[in-house]
This record gives sequence, C-alpha cells and structure tokens, in this order.
Amino acid sequence: MAVTEPERSFVGPAKAAAAPHEVFPVAKARAPRVRAIEFIRRMRGASQPCLLRCEDGSSYVVKFLNNPQHARVLANEMLAARLAQALGLSVAAPAFVEIPPELSTLHLDPERGGLPVSCCPGLHFGSRFPGDPSGTLVVDFLPDRLLRQVPNLNTVFAGTFVFDKWTCNCDGRQMVFHRRAAGETLTYSAALIDQGFCFNDGDWTFPDSPLRGLYPRLTVYASVRGLESFEPFLSRVENLSRSDLAACADGIPPDWCAPEPDQFRQLLDTLYDRRRKLRQAIIDAKNCSIDPFPNWR
Repeated sequence: MAVTEPERSFVGPAKAAAAPHEVFPVAKARAPRVRAIEFIRRMRGASQPCLLRCEDGSSYVVKFLNNPQHARVLANEMLAARLAQALGLSVAAPAFVEIPPELSTLHLDPERGGLPVSCCPGLHFGSRFPGDPSGTLVVDFLPDRLLRQVPNLNTVFAGTFVFDKWTCNCDGRQMVFHRRAAGETLTYSAALIDQGFCFNDGDWTFPDSPLRGLYPRLTVYASVRGLESFEPFLSRVENLSRSDLAACADGIPPDWCAPEPDQFRQLLDTLYDRRRKLRQAIIDAKNCSIDPFPNWR
C-alpha cells in the first residue's frame, strides 16, 4: 500500500526567522467535518480513543463524547488544537468526526471496570493520524541521538512551551514523533497531540505553577538564551484578538461543554486576559529550582 506524506497531516512549525511581532493568520485554524467509515484499532489512553478511517481518505484518532474522562475533553482538544494551528505550531490537525449509527457499537467503559457501553452516534473529536497507519512509524519517545535530529527542534519546543503556559496544560506534554516506515532516513518529525488537559481538564481553571508546561527532556531547551528564544510564538499569543479566539472556538457543540456550556465564553475571556501574563510566567519558570534554561543569558 502506498504511504502518504506524513507532514500533510499537520500544520508545520514556523520558520525561526519569522518576524517577532507579526500577526499570524488565524485562518490557518481549520477543522473540517468528516464522516467515519471504518474502525481500525483502539489506541492507548484513559479517554479510550480509537483510530478510524474517514471518507476523506485520512485516519483520525477519535475521542468520543461519552468518554470515561469528561465531555469537555472534546472542547479542550478542538479549541487548543486550533489555537496551536493559529500560532503556527506543529499539531495534529483537528476535525469534527461524525460517527454514523452503524459504527456506534464501539464499546467504551466509562466506569473503568463496569459494564461497557457503546459510543454515541453524532459529532466527536478527531486528530488526523500522520499518514497511512500501515506505513508510518509513530513513537512517543526518541533517544537523545535521534531527538537532536528532529527538524526545527528548538523552535517546536520553545513554541510549545509558550502554548502550554498560556493554556495551563495540566498534563505532561504529549508529543509524538513520526516518519515513513520505508523511508531512507531515520529523521522523525514532531507533532503536538492530546490537548485534553489544557485549561485543567473539565474544570476550566488555571492552577499555574512555574514547573507546569516544561517538557521533561530539558535538552530541547538548550538553545534558549532569553525571552527572544520564544519568538515568534510569544508575540503571536499577545497579538491575538477576541475575534481570533472566537474563530478558533467556532462550531464547538454545546454538549461538548456540558454541564454548563455558558462557561465556555468565560474560558475564552480568561485566555484573552492571560496573554499579557506570559512573559512573567516564562521568567518564573526560568527561575525555578530545576533551572530548565541553563544557557539563558
């Protein structure tokens, strides 16, 4: 089977030479609606996602509305992925995935030990798999030798740190590395996945901490010399308007925001206000006990 180009499934990272105060086009924050047609396999994770093939020819890792964690995980995933797209980060492309009744027999276990239930038909969240599942290698860990070869490594992780600080990602940063299985090179590309615990899961609160948002492999921050190392992403967040945030939230169903959908507007207001706190949050991380940026001048 022919292998599709993995990179087409992601919005690529910005070039390091981008102007530090440019306004990045939020029009890049796209989320198509696709229909699932085939179950491929179950995936790891407490939300019990599944890999499904859809009518557009791509495969998507799908999280269901009645997942064992929280309905808001879907809203978090969609909003955060589109915000990451708008900032020019390399992120698994999001989509609204329609599950037809004939595929709703996929079993979930929301009680984690109780009787399984079927996923409900309707709209669910999907993140596009990077290529053909049968011809793409995807891993969540690379030894340092291979990690250092990831294209735009410093830019990817500096931008991701800005993003995780802004959104208060309360999970460890989930990153996957992918390449063609039959490729001539061992070089992997990186992509952000699993934004479900941004905004503190279903609480939609922001319990900030200097250590929160740091990737555990601190070698990825070796090139950080100061706040300028987090550009252009830092300025892109600061330059986002309320209408930009609204565009990234467009189309998210109210039932993804249950039990109080009106709180979603408050979440957007909080994100808008947090833009101006990012520089200090990065400085606080720099001054924390583990010294994550040893080359900061």
